[in-house]
Amino acid sequence: MKHPRTVMSAVVGLGLGLAAALGTAPATVSAAPAPAAPPTSASAPYAGYTAHSGSRSHESAAANKAFFEAVVKSVASKRAAHPGLKAVTIIYSTANAPSFRTQIANSTQIWNSSVSNVRLQEGSNPDFAYYEGNDPSGSYASTDGHGNGYIFLDYAQNQQYNSTRVTAHETGHVLGLPDDYSGPCSELMSGGGPGPSCTNPYPDANERSQVNYLWQFGFAAALH
Repeated sequence: MKHPRTVMSAVVGLGLGLAAALGTAPATVSAAPAPAAPPTSASAPYAGYTAHSGSRSHESAAANKAFFEAVVKSVASKRAAHPGLKAVTIIYSTANAPSFRTQIANSTQIWNSSVSNVRLQEGSNPDFAYYEGNDPSGSYASTDGHGNGYIFLDYAQNQQYNSTRVTAHETGHVLGLPDDYSGPCSELMSGGGPGPSCTNPYPDANERSQVNYLWQFGFAAALH
């Protein structure tokens, strides 16, 4: 990454209309200037949509865990303030990723229809935010090391790879899933491992089960 930061990556049945909207080719994303730079940190580890050699690759597991924990703590704090809340809802912001609102909406629909113990929703006072811009290392999920998580979506990578898959993959880290670059295209968290020809934006049965387990009973599993 050329940004002044080191960052980290954290962790079904849609209608025909959505399937048609997703298509089989990577989405075209306009390379407009990012409205704001993402938070920065000099200490947080990094991992992105595609694997990188060196220390960044070795840091990915810690990155997934730290990002997920930051989101869980944010949600837990809100639920403590409002004990009557029953559902686990993760709030996100797209204010800093206007070019990707369609892909983010598709990703949200996919996840909300795939799992039952947690829900994604756009709104104020977000638990994490999406950002957009140019970065030679591509897209990634991260935390600034201070409990604030965000997803960065890179313009060039989202033109090379299916943009909804990229967004759904990075959002998978928010829900607690780690990368598995050696996995097949049918596995969402294999990310860019299968190559640009892979356009699958859906989590497989094992990934859906993992997320439901982590967030069951008001994320009891996640907190322990």
